[in-house]
Amino acid sequence: MSTEQNKTESYDAAVVGGGPAGLSAALTLKVHNKNIIWFGSDALSDKVEKSEKIANYAGFEPIGGKELNDRFIAQIKTAGLVLTDKMVTQITKSRNGFTVLADNELYKAKTVLLAVGSVPPKGIINEQEMLGRGVSYCATCDGFLYKGKIIAVFCGAQRYEHEVEFLAETAEKLYLYTTYESTFTHPNIEILTKPMKAVLGENRVEGIELTDGRKIKADGAFFLRSSVAPATVFKGLEMNGAHISVNRSCETNIKGCFAAGDCTGRPYQIAKAVGEGNVAAHGIIEYLAKE
Repeated sequence: MSTEQNKTESYDAAVVGGGPAGLSAALTLKVHNKNIIWFGSDALSDKVEKSEKIANYAGFEPIGGKELNDRFIAQIKTAGLVLTDKMVTQITKSRNGFTVLADNELYKAKTVLLAVGSVPPKGIINEQEMLGRGVSYCATCDGFLYKGKIIAVFCGAQRYEHEVEFLAETAEKLYLYTTYESTFTHPNIEILTKPMKAVLGENRVEGIELTDGRKIKADGAFFLRSSVAPATVFKGLEMNGAHISVNRSCETNIKGCFAAGDCTGRPYQIAKAVGEGNVAAHGIIEYLAKE
């Protein structure tokens, strides 16, 4: 879908997150004939996929995470739901609803549901403050700015390796830290063995600092994760530590914005996420009826 089309079409709801909470909400909204756009990976939730056994999900004997995820995928196909595999990096409130920025494309929606899972509240030190000043969450969006320059990259999952490859072909030098064992062979990639602790710089990114105290000069820093911290994505969102504050209807402090699942707090359970996704969807339906 082109950016021009995105600007003209307004969805009833934008659901952000492909885990159990997002799925539950998307299914409920679909049943109620709401026009939605659902952001998430076709592979759904890594957390569910990697669970060895799930023993407290009503209606199921203990089931492996991969089998449950496969059932979720089959249910999505049966329901005719479509996932949009784009990273949401900014949401703003407008007079008629919300504007969602995902991979440099704009989408309009009357309501928003955040089902982004459990993520760090602000990322590493100075990451949030330097967003747009050398910090980026999208390689294909901003990589061209660093042609022939030095960049630092955090890669949180193998599904983002194509973005690392793209950046390696663009930059002169790339410092890479991954949360898994990587096999990159590009001559200009240096694998970091210690995690990133902070982004260095005041007006622009000047480098990164690792947890062992090592400081590395860099012109930019890319963080390739499944989701961005909610407070970074949506300025003004009320947080309770690392979690989004919601009421019994799963509505946040911003009218028309809802949240469900691990991002709202413990327990980090699939059953809880599915229930909250359903509650949030009904809250959205009621909100749309009133508005």
